[in-house]
Amino acid sequence: MFFGHLIDGEEVPSVDGATFDVWNPWTQEVFAQAAEGGPEDAARAVASARTAFDDGPWPRLGRAERAAAIHRLADVMEQHADELATLDTTNMGKPLAQSRHDVARSVWNFRFFADHQRDHCGEVYPMDSGHHSFSEYGPAGVVAAISPWNFPLMMATWKIAPAIAWGNTCVIKPSEDTPASVTLLGRLAVEAGLPNGVINVLNGHGTPAGSSLVSDERVDRVTFTGSSVTGRHVMAAAAAHLAPVSLELGGKGANIVFDDADIDNAVHWAVESIFRNSGQVCLAGSRLFVGSGIYDEFMSRFVAAAESLTIGDPFDPDTKFSTLASKRHFDKVASYVDGVGPDGGTVLTGGVDDQGRWLVKPTIITGLPLNAAAYCEEIFGPVCVVNRFDSEEEVVALANDTRYGLNAMLFTENLSRAHRVASRLRAGTVWVNCFFIRDLRTPFGGVGDSGVGREGGNFSREFFTEPKAVVMQIRR
Repeated sequence: MFFGHLIDGEEVPSVDGATFDVWNPWTQEVFAQAAEGGPEDAARAVASARTAFDDGPWPRLGRAERAAAIHRLADVMEQHADELATLDTTNMGKPLAQSRHDVARSVWNFRFFADHQRDHCGEVYPMDSGHHSFSEYGPAGVVAAISPWNFPLMMATWKIAPAIAWGNTCVIKPSEDTPASVTLLGRLAVEAGLPNGVINVLNGHGTPAGSSLVSDERVDRVTFTGSSVTGRHVMAAAAAHLAPVSLELGGKGANIVFDDADIDNAVHWAVESIFRNSGQVCLAGSRLFVGSGIYDEFMSRFVAAAESLTIGDPFDPDTKFSTLASKRHFDKVASYVDGVGPDGGTVLTGGVDDQGRWLVKPTIITGLPLNAAAYCEEIFGPVCVVNRFDSEEEVVALANDTRYGLNAMLFTENLSRAHRVASRLRAGTVWVNCFFIRDLRTPFGGVGDSGVGREGGNFSREFFTEPKAVVMQIRR
């Protein structure tokens, strides 16, 4: 099996013929080869997108016509939903049911933004001077998008969908760990009849493929999801040619459970927030704070729920929890777990798998000091560090004591407290009595080391367009 670049409507190898291995993390076997993109391949992809924008029909289509074309792509994706889900599970190791959910959400990304741009309204500004002023939102140009490996298809479509809906053309570079489903998406865009060059797929590693892409002066926007360290490099490269960037980076989410919480509900979402996708979620509730009044009861139920998760082959329908996405990432997560004891913490359940799999079991840790690596740093794995608290003031201070600020959760039956604490938490998204519920109209992004900018709804419109003011004289 081979995954090439999709450039100007054709699937092609790299100019120099270079390839890299694509792994199945559950079997620990290579199941495909992918084209290893270099500077020339990145330049070809950008040239295709540039020509499609400057000379092609896409930016000039009516909004309803462009929406109809994107809905056709969504239709084709639904026809290939099983294939897309199978590729994500094979390539990344997440349970198949979760991959199917991701495909459905990916389809919705396209449908939502197709309709959002079709139905949006600009602003009109009445003037007393005998003039009429209004705003327009035209496409920005060529978008360079780099997507992560933890939600290969879903996060790629979160970037592609608003970009092309607003009339831009794009080059998407999926993670080198998970090129499969995004390459298939590029093939499906051709099948759906999108004009050549509207969606280009560049496979390869961050260097040289990704760095060549974001540093190209023909790129007008850069959107990236990944680590905070890489995000800084992306921002610096884009700054050299003054391309605006949107960065969704790391997280170390606080999950606060107050004494008056519905314990069953809070335990359910605590498990989902740290063990879904084997904890490989930037939004994971990896720092759990439990009120002293319910601490013992909550922890007993939480540990039992973690230990009840069925671990196994991601294609087995009974599996709820499976492997980490790569050997490299397994080594990273395992190193944090191995450091818990020396740092003074206790592993209540879980730990590193002892059967040779790239797997860290659902792990719950207590007793860590607040400066321990596993408490402070983004692990990006199924590792939850738990602390108890006695007061609202105390827990808000603990939750905000991090360089990250992507999201937080709180569980309480007190409406006043819910509003009060949500407003005080330093986070781009706060979930109250739930987790991972998304309305695509709302802003998504973080503060601090969690990123720059927001996407979603009108926030995506602002980023992927060039707002223009038009002023007309109507009275002389």
